[in-house]
Amino acid sequence: MMSSSSAIVAAAPPAPPPLTAKEAVRQAEAEGLTLLRSDNSTGFKGVGFSSSRKSKPYQAQMKRGGKSVSFGSYATAEEAALCYARSLPAQAAAAAPPEPPPLTAEEALRQAQAEGLTLLRSDNSTGYKGVAFNSNTKGKPYQAKVRRGGKTVHLGYFTTAEEAALSIARTPEARAAAAAPPEPPPMTAEEALPQAQAAAAPPEPPPMTAEEALRQAEAEGLTLLKSESSCTGYKGVAFLSGARSKPYQAQMKRGGKSVSFGSYATAEEAALCYARTPEGRAAAAAPPAPPPLTAEEALRQAEAEGLTLLRSASVSPRASCTGYKGVYLDSSQNLTKPYKAQMQRGGKEVYVGRFVTREEAALVVARASAAQAAAPQLPAASSRKRRKVKSEEQPPDVSADVVDVVILEGRFIVESTTFE
Repeated sequence: MMSSSSAIVAAAPPAPPPLTAKEAVRQAEAEGLTLLRSDNSTGFKGVGFSSSRKSKPYQAQMKRGGKSVSFGSYATAEEAALCYARSLPAQAAAAAPPEPPPLTAEEALRQAQAEGLTLLRSDNSTGYKGVAFNSNTKGKPYQAKVRRGGKTVHLGYFTTAEEAALSIARTPEARAAAAAPPEPPPMTAEEALPQAQAAAAPPEPPPMTAEEALRQAEAEGLTLLKSESSCTGYKGVAFLSGARSKPYQAQMKRGGKSVSFGSYATAEEAALCYARTPEGRAAAAAPPAPPPLTAEEALRQAEAEGLTLLRSASVSPRASCTGYKGVYLDSSQNLTKPYKAQMQRGGKEVYVGRFVTREEAALVVARASAAQAAAPQLPAASSRKRRKVKSEEQPPDVSADVVDVVILEGRFIVESTTFE
């Protein structure tokens, strides 16, 4: 017994054989239809090409209700155009008056001027706003489109970019855009960054003079901490020669890192900024530092504490010939405390402070536990080796007439003094 689906297939008439291009043209003429020409790849309006359909690659299609509707696939573009020509929209299009010939660029510009329209310029590849170039439509490669109600509306294809721009210029959207004030020219990155920063940040107060900063500190009950080791005269204030208008920078160490609090026109204003920090307030509340020791006072204090000021015979430029281990002379600036004390701790060099005399700096180094552990203990005389020292090997703190020097583990020892 034959199934119902088989019966339907058997009852359907067989599909007519495909028409050749000439047969489709003759059939259209016989039916009084017009195969509408187009500049698309198939040459006919309402006909698309699909390379995936090898035997019938041409498809008749149109838009209905905003959706694309297909009328079948065909072996030739002419037969697909015939199918399209049988539809009511195609017949209406065929009955409409023919489109005017395309305008040249000069003709489109003159027409825009005659209608009082402005062809909106753009920095895109076509040079006009709303005009795109489509290489697939060879005869009319310029497409005009506008945004309307949140959607893109296609206005057609044109031979020149100017004619496409003229089509756009006639729309209400383009007329409104042409009447609007012109947009400012684009900014460079250098121009945009300062404006963005200025818009985001509140305006800076004008810089203070030295007298105004001192009065403000007094009004806030703050102390501008003086420093004899800084060329600016204030603790936490550095001088930057490269910043001409605001060369004074407020800075400090936090968590082992250097933190900047801004640059200022005067050292006093930078010191005021430093004084407002928790570290600046704590330093102001701390007891004052004791007065500096003279060289004689530092030596007597070391003797009283049973300490050894470690001598150094290094000729390294970094040692600056101070004669003491861990003590360096900073001659780069006119400082009241030119001697800097520092030492190795945990594999890192630790800054201890600045001092008026090298002896006081050496005393501070000697007080550290690392310095105490490094204090030499002279071995018995039997383990020493003596030899004459050449003049170029002479330790810097040993007079030229002293030639009897003990060499101990790479160190010069004269009597009971070690030069490292």
